[in-house]
Amino acid sequence: MAGPKGSKYYDVFLDYSIFLRHRQDDELFLSNEQLCLLLNIDELESISAAAKKMQISYRKAWELVKRAEEELGFPLVVKSRGGSQGGKSEMTNDGKLFVNAYRQLRDEFDESVKRVVKKFFQTINQ
Repeated sequence: MAGPKGSKYYDVFLDYSIFLRHRQDDELFLSNEQLCLLLNIDELESISAAAKKMQISYRKAWELVKRAEEELGFPLVVKSRGGSQGGKSEMTNDGKLFVNAYRQLRDEFDESVKRVVKKFFQTINQ
């Protein structure tokens, strides 16, 4: 909500996305879906659980991980087979570094955007 109830800006919201692009061809590097999946795998330590949370198939999730690994040029996830405790998917050290850096970038963007948007709407709601 960008203004008090009944104001002309009440139903106006700001949305934004962060994109990583290749320098050479300006193509998207990793999709938001891939980044979200990696964040969920890091949190849940399971490709299956991350796929379920995102309401996508395990096969699609695994394809997104493999494509991200190809685009970045290094492994992101290590799978271990299940047993009585079930399987587990862990981020590699490089994967953790990448995911944590992305999470920090996103958090800092969110804080900055909230501050700027609040100022913007305060200005137009005077």
